[in-house]
Order: sequence, then structure tokens, then C-alpha cells
Amino acid sequence: MPLHYAVKTRLVELLDRLGEGAALPPERALAAEFGVSRWTMRQAIRELVADGRLRARQGQGTFVATPKLIQPLALVSYTEALRAQGQTPGREVVTFDEIAADVELAGGLGIGEGEPVHRLERVLSADGQPIGLETTYLSVARFPALRAVLEPTGSLYRCLTDQLGVRFAEGEELVETVIATPREAELLKATQSLPMLLLHRNSRDTDGRPIEVVRSLYRGDRVGFRATLRP
Repeated sequence: MPLHYAVKTRLVELLDRLGEGAALPPERALAAEFGVSRWTMRQAIRELVADGRLRARQGQGTFVATPKLIQPLALVSYTEALRAQGQTPGREVVTFDEIAADVELAGGLGIGEGEPVHRLERVLSADGQPIGLETTYLSVARFPALRAVLEPTGSLYRCLTDQLGVRFAEGEELVETVIATPREAELLKATQSLPMLLLHRNSRDTDGRPIEVVRSLYRGDRVGFRATLRP
């Protein structure tokens, strides 16, 4: 067993004793207590930060993190899913404009290449802390009134269902791990070394027509996903 992994295991026991929000003792003191080098201790702490067990605050220290938010892999509102876990959802609009569909986007939305597409990019937050960057694409031809009826910081799903009469039926979602770009890391207040979860989703209505194409990037230290599997 690598030494830093053994140290990491002992640190997890310490975190459980300290409790949520508690400050981690200084790296030098922990290294001396555990009888290891500062490099080994630093490596163990970095992995626990990446795992979401610790949170580093610049100029303040390292603290025991709150548990990860577990989101369902389902066609449900981000707002409702977060509130169900006792968290206050938030959205900050980064971009809300129109672009021309490229080949891939046109295929996902069932439209012609070059046709206009709504692009809505928002930073998602939980209790005021950024956790995700979501970019949603919808056909302008199908939803010409979207910009007039959507409150950009509100629930897009609620707007589509309640005001535009959309009925979600099914979707496909691909999940992979990536490294954030410098821009994405800045928007999420994270370092580029922090693991990210990237979700690609295509949704369809009850008639089988494409509704949206969504690209969602989530901080791997703050969010996890759960799916219900049936034979």
C-alpha cells in the first residue's frame, strides 16, 4: 500500500472525529504526528480535496467539507432535486444568445445545419457556492418565444412545461470525467487540477421530437450522481 494512501485512510478517521466545517490542523503538525514527510501528507490532503472530503480556502486553511450533493440521473428540474436535499439552488446567467447550429448540434436538435439555436449558459450554485456550469441549446424555430417568457435565473424545465407546453418523455445522458478549461475553472471557482464530471444530455418529448441538447460540467468534489437501474 502506498504510504500516502495509508495516511489518507488515517486522515479520514480524523475528519470523522473533527466533524463538518472543522479546520484541519496544519500540514506540518499532521506530518509530525503521523511520522511522515510533509510531501506525503500534502499528497494525502490533495487527494481528499479531490474526493470532496476536504475543502481548501485560499488564505484561510483546509476544512472538513460538507457531504457531496447527490443528483439523480433523470429528467427532473435541477431546482427541485436540490431543494429535496435541503439546499438553496441558484443560477447566474453567463450567456443567453443565438448561434448557428453546427453539424453535431443540428443532428441533436433535429434541425438543419446553420439554423438558429438558443444558447443558455448558466453557473449553477447550491447555498451560494458554484457547483456546475450548464449550457442548454434549443431550436429557435421550435421555441421562438423562449427569450420572452423565460426568467433566465429561473427553472428552464418549468418554463418549458408550464408556459410552452412541452412534455418530456425520455433522454440519453453520457457521463465522463474531464479537466476544466481555464475559463470553466474560473467560473466554478476551482483549480484546473480539480476533477470534473461532464454530462451530455439529449431530451425528447412524447412525440419523439428532440427538445434540447445540454452540456453540464460539475465539480467532482461537490457533486455525485445516482441512477436507478432495473432489469
